[in-house]
Amino acid sequence: MRLKSFFPALFLFLLVFSPNSGRAQAVPSGYGKMFSVTAGGMGSVFQPDYKGGGVPGKSSKSLIGPGAYVDLRFSRWLGVEAEGRWLRFNEYANIHQDNYLLGYWLPVDQFRFGGFTPYVKVLAGYGKMNFEFNEAHGRFANLAYGGGLDYQREGSRFVLRPFDFEYQQWPNWLGTSLHPWGFSAGIGYRIWGR
Repeated sequence: MRLKSFFPALFLFLLVFSPNSGRAQAVPSGYGKMFSVTAGGMGSVFQPDYKGGGVPGKSSKSLIGPGAYVDLRFSRWLGVEAEGRWLRFNEYANIHQDNYLLGYWLPVDQFRFGGFTPYVKVLAGYGKMNFEFNEAHGRFANLAYGGGLDYQREGSRFVLRPFDFEYQQWPNWLGTSLHPWGFSAGIGYRIWGR
């Protein structure tokens, strides 16, 4: 980057991301600065909604695998979650699923109890399925709806995620739609914010 363009870019960056200390009134703590970043890992158990042999439906085996997530909270009503999940264990006939999702995530602070905060989410993104004989197919436009609980002890940066449920819609697979669903649990670390 040339030096002439560096200083205007630096000025703009500082202007946008500097704290706003010029306000005349205090903001109530429930509505104050809420920006936070949490990153974590999870383990998942999912019903893939595929029996094998080109037949959608409940599988005799649930898929198990690791995952990762990042939650960004911008305000009381605006949050974003990105997640990836690799369901590669407990396979039947080499069938497994991966997904990469991004979307709206909302902690419901009104129902916070103890250190527990419930949340809801609506995500969209890419799903990939490995069928029998190592034939893999992937596509965008998959949707996921879900929710769960986060637990954070006062003063701690660790966030326990004891429960997360997700119901997915994978449209136009095998001439119909697949509806994988499952549960996850994990732990995260609050990198930024409270």
